[in-house]
Parts: sequence; structure tokens; C-alpha cells
Amino acid sequence: MDWIIPASILSLFGLMMMLVLKTWNFWKNSSQLLSPGPWPLPLVGNLLIMDQKRPYRTMLKLSKQYGSVFSLQMGLQKMVVLTGYETVKEALVNQADAFAERPFIPIFEEFGNGFGISFSHGENWKVMRRFAITTLRDYGMGKRSIEDKIVEECNVLIKKFESYEGKPFETTTIMNAAVANIIVSILLGKRFEYEDPTIQRLLQLVNENVRLLGSPIVMLYNMFPALGFLFGARKIILNNRDELHAYITTTFLNHLENLDKNDQRSFIDTFLIQQQEEKKKTKKDDGYFHKENLKYVIGNLFAAGMETTSTTLRWGLLLMMKYPEIQKKVQAEIDDIVGTAQPRTEHRIRMPYTDAVVHEVQRFADILPTNLSHATTTDVTLKGYFIPKGTQIIPLLTSVLRDESQWEKPHEFYPEHFLDSSGKFVKRDAFMPFSAGRRICAGETLAKMELFLFFTSLLQRFTFQPPPGTSKEDLDLTRAVGLTTPPMPFHICALPH
Repeated sequence: MDWIIPASILSLFGLMMMLVLKTWNFWKNSSQLLSPGPWPLPLVGNLLIMDQKRPYRTMLKLSKQYGSVFSLQMGLQKMVVLTGYETVKEALVNQADAFAERPFIPIFEEFGNGFGISFSHGENWKVMRRFAITTLRDYGMGKRSIEDKIVEECNVLIKKFESYEGKPFETTTIMNAAVANIIVSILLGKRFEYEDPTIQRLLQLVNENVRLLGSPIVMLYNMFPALGFLFGARKIILNNRDELHAYITTTFLNHLENLDKNDQRSFIDTFLIQQQEEKKKTKKDDGYFHKENLKYVIGNLFAAGMETTSTTLRWGLLLMMKYPEIQKKVQAEIDDIVGTAQPRTEHRIRMPYTDAVVHEVQRFADILPTNLSHATTTDVTLKGYFIPKGTQIIPLLTSVLRDESQWEKPHEFYPEHFLDSSGKFVKRDAFMPFSAGRRICAGETLAKMELFLFFTSLLQRFTFQPPPGTSKEDLDLTRAVGLTTPPMPFHICALPH
């Protein structure tokens, strides 16, 4: 029996083909307006071409093919990737306001609920960020008072390292706790002993969430949030957040009992007093200084203030073992300039090589390769391409910190990137480990002070070597998977210098 195709179906097929051709011609002819990129598949978009554990690797490859501004699609979510120093600077610095938002990404919307700083939007973000920066400064960020706290913590950390008597140990928990104590002293007005089960649990919650938020399974959840019940990682992330918030709630309830406007002991006290002031002015409970914002702001600052600095310092110790000749040069400068005195930030200007090494650790470690995503606040044109309002933007920090047009040896650990021919320290415009623009890290000043003081204090007292039987060539510089990219777990021997 012969099959006869009805004319109506032929007509429908022809109409569909015309639409496909029109769409193709539109994309083809508008290449000067809309950023190019790989053609997305139905439903999954560009998922199948991505390195799901380390998506920044795929993005770097695609930039070679499509240029410094290109489009990707993950599921139905379209995004624009920006690569290279010039393009990222043009967006985040020169057109800062246009690129100042956060996109609506399912896991971050659920995680943040629009509160706090890191993942909030609009006026809430502006008010909370402004308050956080002002209050951090009031509690010593960038000043002598917080430097004294860091110095005290350095001495506690040194004693902990000495307790291992040169035997191999793993640094993650110890470094996390030491760095966390600095931000905790501001937020809560206290410090924890490293073995305290409370701080160990809080650090575990943060570290697990940072790892999961950058995992392939969460990438899939963001593409298909309706299938959230299939993804256990989502539930773990939200439960961890709730446990951290429960601790913060208990803490600020204790602070409420002893709140004194004339004797503010911590960031929490200042927030609670601001809350009272806001209620007096507005006579309402719908302002910005409420319990939810407090929980999320404290959680954001605790996680960001601990995880990134601790991860960078651990990279620093690994790199000193990998490059013992650089370690010796740092120690020689410390011996010459500081001697046996306590390292202080005032020494930095007279220690160009050490300063260069600290900067190069940050550049080479490149711990936030994809940055946190931005979004456009308005229709904008960048490098000749049209980007609509609300588009998710990925300013690829790894492409800036390893931009071959900006760095002599971008893929090597090379402290001379930050030294001139006479050995003086030089700033580099493409040094953007804290991002740039409106969403630049709120704790940048504190982080810089911590990195210099912890690093120099440790190098003053110890020479770091791999465990017996491990050569420097065996040390693995592979970045782990996560929202940030710490080194793979390693053991270290801290021998007296």
C-alpha cells in the first residue's frame, strides 16, 4: 500500500523549515550585534561540550575560537562569557553599573533568598554591602587594631605548627580555623581554639557547601530545577546553610541580652543597634535591618572571610615546597628586613620580593576561576555586541590572571611578574583575584593584610618540605573541584628555619 502524505502536513513541514532558515539567517546576519558561540542543542544547550568539573577550561578553549565575548547556553539559560583583561575591565570597571547585578540562578536564589550580600539584588544588596564595609572598617579592617589580632593568631598558629615537631601533617583544618578566627573576632567578638568542635563543625559546613556549589550535579540542578528532588546535593547545601544560620541565631540572641549602644562589641551588636534605629525612624518592621539579613550577611562574611584566604595560604605553602629556591629568597629577605622581630604590614614596603611572591601566589592559585556570575542591569553594548538586560555574565577571572598579553609567563609560577628590572615591586593592572567593579570582594583590604602577615610569619619560623619519600616533582598542582579551587589535599613538614 502506498503512503500518501496529506497536503496539510507538507505545508506545516514547509512552514517549519522556513522558520528554521529565518532563525539561522537572523543569527548569521546579526553576528555583529549578538555575541557568537557554539550552537546549542535542544533542552541541554551546550552541556555536552562542557568540562563539567572544570567548566573554565572549556570556556578558555571556546574563547580561542569565538573571541573575548561569546555566548553559552546551559539548558534554557543563556549566558555571555567575557575573557581577557581588556574585556573584563571594560565591563566590570568602565561600565561598572551596567554589570553590577547578580543573575537569578536557582541554587543561589534558594541558598540566599535575596538576603545578605553575596547573592542578593538591587537595593538590599546596596544597603547590606555599604553597611558591611563601613562596619568592617569601624572594627579595624585595614587598621592597627585588626593587625594586632592577626599577629596574635599568627603566634598561635606557629605554636600549632611547632607541635608536629617536623612530622608530616595536613593543613586544611588548622589554616581554616586560624583565618576564620580573624573574621569571627569582628563578627562575634571572640575566637575559637582550633580543636573546638563548634568551629570545626562551622568550617565543615562552609567547606562542603563551597565544594558542592561548584560541582557538576549542582550545574545540572541549575539547568533543570524542576528535577530538584533528584539532586541530593541541593538538600545538603540548604541543610548546611540552615545549621550555620541556627548557630548565628543563637549567637545574636545572646548579644541582644547584653546590647549596649555605647559599648558595641562586634559586628552583630552594630547591626542590632542599626535595626533599632531603623525601627525608630520608619515605625515599621519591613526595613533592611532584620533577622534574615543579619543571618545571611554574617554567613556570607564568615564564608568569604575564611575560605578564600585560607585556600590561598595553603596554595602558598604548597608552592614554597614546590619551589624551594623561591622559599629561600623569601626567607633571606625576611631575615634581612625583619630579623627576629614580629612581621608587620609596615615591613611590606621594604620587602618587594616577599610582596611579589604573595601576589604571584594569588595570581597563580587563581582560586575563583569563573568568578561569581554577574548580570546586566540594562541593555548594553560591549565590544560591538549587544547584551540584553538581565543576561547572566561570566567574567572569567582565570582568563585575566593568565592573560598571555598581560603576563610574561602566565602559566608558570613566576614572582618576577611583580618586580621591575631593579627588583622593586610593581603593581599590575591585570591582577584581579578579588574581581573588580561594584561586586569586588568587600574584605579585600583585610585579606591582603592577612595573607602578608600569615605568610611572612610562617616563613620566618619554618622551612616547608614535602614528607619523606616525596620529591618536589611529586607535588600535585592540580586544582580541586568546587566554587573555589583549593589545591588537592597534601601533607607538609614544617622544620625550624
